[in-house]
Amino acid sequence: MAGTSGLPPRLQTLMAKRTATEAPPDETGQPHAAYALEGQVGHLLRRAHQRHTGIFQEMVSEAQLTPMQFAALVKLEQEGPLSQNHLGRLTAMDPATIQGVIRRLEERGLIDRLPDKEDRRRMILRASAAGSALARRLYSIALQISDRTLAPLSATEQAQFLALLKRLI
Repeated sequence: MAGTSGLPPRLQTLMAKRTATEAPPDETGQPHAAYALEGQVGHLLRRAHQRHTGIFQEMVSEAQLTPMQFAALVKLEQEGPLSQNHLGRLTAMDPATIQGVIRRLEERGLIDRLPDKEDRRRMILRASAAGSALARRLYSIALQISDRTLAPLSATEQAQFLALLKRLI
């Protein structure tokens, strides 16, 4: 198949199967009504995300954290005090989302809000002692979650998959 010779053999096979099952265009040149949702990148990424989130919830259920709350708590524990805006950028969350995440973490006593010494209009966030302890306790579980998510892939495929995902973002 043209254009795939630089890909690993397994990916070449998958690409060939996808091409073979795609319907020919209709008389206007547009894709046929046999459009296969199951082969589309957005659908596959969403399904992979659902699988990963399910594994996360199963393994972290006692901590009662969402993946986004965990991400924010980890960044605060690792980076130290941050503005809400900076934390949102580091965790790839929009302002409305990070605001809700921070509110829920604060309600649980996992983060503290402190006035910024340089700008009284801004608040600084930091992991509380309880939040830091929880994040540190969950690090090994988080690594297991990643391992379980990637388990269907070989070590080489895992490295390729992660490298390709990083290229997409």
